[in-house]
Amino acid sequence: MKIALVHDYLSQDGGAERVLQSFHEIWPEAPIFVLFHDKKKIDSFVNADIRESFLSKLPFVKNKYQWYLPLMPIATEKHDLSEFDVVLSSTSAFAKGILTKEDGLHISYCHTPTRYLWSDTHEYIQDLKYNFLIKLFLPRLIHKLRIWDKNSVDRVDNFIANSHTVLKRIKKYYRCKSDVIYPPVDLDKFFISKEVGNYFVTGGRIVNYKRFDLVVQAFNRLGFKLKIFGDGPGLESLKKVAKGNIEFLGRISDKEKSEILSKAKAFIHPQVEDFGITPIESMASGRPVIAYGVGGVTETVVPGISGLFFYKQDWETLFDTVINFDKYTWDSVKIREQVIRFDEKKFKERIKDYVEKHYIDFLSEMNRCDL
Repeated sequence: MKIALVHDYLSQDGGAERVLQSFHEIWPEAPIFVLFHDKKKIDSFVNADIRESFLSKLPFVKNKYQWYLPLMPIATEKHDLSEFDVVLSSTSAFAKGILTKEDGLHISYCHTPTRYLWSDTHEYIQDLKYNFLIKLFLPRLIHKLRIWDKNSVDRVDNFIANSHTVLKRIKKYYRCKSDVIYPPVDLDKFFISKEVGNYFVTGGRIVNYKRFDLVVQAFNRLGFKLKIFGDGPGLESLKKVAKGNIEFLGRISDKEKSEILSKAKAFIHPQVEDFGITPIESMASGRPVIAYGVGGVTETVVPGISGLFFYKQDWETLFDTVINFDKYTWDSVKIREQVIRFDEKKFKERIKDYVEKHYIDFLSEMNRCDL
């Protein structure tokens, strides 16, 4: 079985890239096909055979890749995968649109149907800081990309969803069945601290849709200590309105994050995520999560045992939830036990078994005489 890996593009270090890293560790000899690779931002694939598309040779593609959205479908289709028996794609956008040979199996690990094409189109256009003329042009481009995206689904033999939340989206937008295998979390990096500090923590990629503004607004009024880690385009606007009880840590190492999470009173998760890795990391550290009760986090947090939900996405409801947080007793050992099922080792076993089983089934189907 000769296998290839396909990913949209390597330009940020997030949950999707961790999934790809696990794929690479299972099949280290498999080449990785991407639209482009920004080695300055992602240097964790040093020994991998990474094959970039023609987009990688175009100017400013690593910093202004949005300019090249119209070319991404054809660049994806130009990946030559004709020599591979199995192609495993990791995607939230284009990689599922690759072309495989007639007797090649394509399994697609879907992080979500492309959000700016389907569920978040209007918010995406409104949030972009482009001039009026570009915003007039964008809906037509998104419409054409949406048609290509829907057609590309027919090229996938088996879908894997990263959560039941994503499984529902795949069924809604693509009208396809999928199987759920949760993403990997390296639980060994996180530990239960002997002491808990007097601060709350939140963080990640600081972008508008993650709604860190709600956390800042709530904690401005609460006066409790809050630490925010991470970087992104929304960071400066948060700093302008935050009061002195809120500390911005910027980009931190994995070791620093494990220390901060292990001593926090709780991790604040105000956004809707497809799955949500950082809440898992908090629970792996024995610390509860205060989360907006929508999306992937509803599959990972057990209310009253490993965290609390708030059900209205505004600062007032978050304020009330944090105020009532100390009424609960939290058992760090029980909290960590809730997330053992997400361990990276289990993920690798499930993915490997899934690919091997479906390849055998695929060959059996191809060789049937009554087709």
